[in-house]
Amino acid sequence: MPNIVKTMVVDELTREFKAAGGMLVVSFGGLTVEETENLRNALAAQGVKFRMVPNALAKLAFAEAGLEFDAQALSGNTAVAYGADEAAIHAAKIFTEKEVQKLGKVTLRAALLEGSVLGANDANALADIPDRDTMNAMLLGVISGPARSLVSVLNGLPAAIARVIQAHADDPDAVQAAEAAAPVVEDAPAEAEASAAEEAPAAEEAPAAEEAPATEEAPKAASDDEAAPDTD
Repeated sequence: MPNIVKTMVVDELTREFKAAGGMLVVSFGGLTVEETENLRNALAAQGVKFRMVPNALAKLAFAEAGLEFDAQALSGNTAVAYGADEAAIHAAKIFTEKEVQKLGKVTLRAALLEGSVLGANDANALADIPDRDTMNAMLLGVISGPARSLVSVLNGLPAAIARVIQAHADDPDAVQAAEAAAPVVEDAPAEAEASAAEEAPAAEEAPAAEEAPATEEAPKAASDDEAAPDTD
């Protein structure tokens, strides 16, 4: 490849790699044209670009972009999947699908996620990370869960009240019996006060019965009678 062409390719890759928020480096072997196109289309559907790059040019472009991957990342036939921040996650999920793994023709070598360079093991682990849409749905479920429970409780209150009212309407005798059987605590003080009020006048009338000195006037009257004959 002429040097001018290499320079142009490296410059283009450098610009794209610098702008990439996520990247996945893979090695492949024996992929047919159809299999390659299927992978490319699946990645494109997630907004991920897929390019097969000679190792020498990939090494130069990574160096120009300030990316330092392990030497083993650039072995065999190399391809790079890159794009926005979640490109590495989407690519890892696609490359680890059962259909792709059955082919045994793609190996994850390294990854870039939010500015961090990852090795092969971590690159494979990206497939287990939920994407943004899934994560948002999970967070929404956590946040809205208590609210839904509160709404369910509030919605159930009118029905519960209606059931209680209906039960009273269906069996009024039972309700009256329950009310009659309930102890009336508040009436006891009133009865005690009424009883005390009735007993108080009786106690006050007792001294009137003891006014014995009024009977002493009888002898005086008798003595006056005895003195009357003497005047005759």
